[in-house]
This record gives sequence, C-alpha cells and structure tokens, in this order.
Amino acid sequence: MKKLLNILFLSCFKATELIEKKLNFKLSIKERIQLKLHKSMCDACAVYEKQSEFLDRWIEATEKKDHHPEEAGDLQELKKIIINRLTEEDHRHDDSKDHIT
Repeated sequence: MKKLLNILFLSCFKATELIEKKLNFKLSIKERIQLKLHKSMCDACAVYEKQSEFLDRWIEATEKKDHHPEEAGDLQELKKIIINRLTEEDHRHDDSKDHIT
C-alpha cells in the first residue's frame, strides 16, 4: 500500500518539474495521472501551473513582437535594413553639404 501511495502521490517539487516538462514535452500517462492527482489536492501547484503557462505564452508573444532580423539570421531582411540605413546616411550627408556651400 505504501508503495502504491509513493507511485501516485508527488511532492510539490516533483509536480513543478512535471509542470515545466509539460510545457515543452509530452508527459507519460503515469506522469499525467500523478500531476492531475497532485493538483487536485494542492492549490499552490495548480496556481503555479496557470502562472507558468501564462508566462510561457507571454514570452512567446514578446519574442514574436520583438522580431529583429539581425538576431534571427534573416539575411535578405538584414541586407535591406543596412542598405536603407546607408542610403539615409548618404542623403543626410548630401543635405549637410548643400547647407554648407
């Protein structure tokens, strides 16, 4: 009986490990059952899971919003940005010459 309880019941530490694992990988049937059982008795871990899922979604959305081609390795987009910046700099440089003469 004690062995069965050890198999079914998780510590909060182990439950949080499974919660984080669940965000990136598929849990085994045993792990899903253990986690579901644990969360049914532990409000703190249930809240932790909701917070963890929220943070994961927020980070993904922020990464998509803050897409920088320089960091993402999009060479064509990076070339366009460099050419535009150089062209703008040339125009500013030419405009400043016109004002000097």
